[in-house]
Amino acid sequence: MTETVTEPSAAAAAGSKSEQAYQAVKARIVEGTYSPGYRLVLGSIAKDLGVSVVPVREAIRRLEAEGLVTFERNVGATVAGIDPTEYLYTMQTLSIVEGAATALSAPLVDSVAIARARAVNEEMRECLHHFDPVRFTQLNQDFHSILFEHCPNPHILDLVHRGWNRLAALRSSTFRFVPGRAHESVNEHEALLQLIESGATADEIEKAARLHRSATLDAYLAQSKQ
Repeated sequence: MTETVTEPSAAAAAGSKSEQAYQAVKARIVEGTYSPGYRLVLGSIAKDLGVSVVPVREAIRRLEAEGLVTFERNVGATVAGIDPTEYLYTMQTLSIVEGAATALSAPLVDSVAIARARAVNEEMRECLHHFDPVRFTQLNQDFHSILFEHCPNPHILDLVHRGWNRLAALRSSTFRFVPGRAHESVNEHEALLQLIESGATADEIEKAARLHRSATLDAYLAQSKQ
């Protein structure tokens, strides 16, 4: 009996190329390769990615729906700027919920998790020598995830994840704008680890985690006013 091999349909292939284009363009926006105001020329992007214009157009529409791209008549598609008000609200909210999640998680953070977090923080310290804000931001998320991932309250944990996702949508590598804050952040991480190791109270840990997040926001706001 001869086995029949089914070829992927044209629609599936087109969908796959659309997804590839979406992921590629979004990555370039998040990384800053396509900076705010950058004009997204469909033909050029399609040629660069080795696809037709159709999947690129579909990708741009998805990114427009997500707020990463804006479209203006006679201008076309451009990379959206960071909304400072949205960033402010997101960081304020995240400082509260992440502080609570870290405090609730602290009693469940064992020596293995502490070692993992400290190793990530050392990677962040190394990253300071040849500073890469995108890499630093990813490591920063990895560090904090270790500290709040054991939070026993799933509702608070969900709010923390929503906050991080919102920051990603804003393409918020704050350290791109205030690289000096990165040095302070690494030192504050170590202080937070020492608090957890010493069995500090939930209030002390929550306050330290909240102030750590707020300090990054304050640095960004101060820089944006200059």
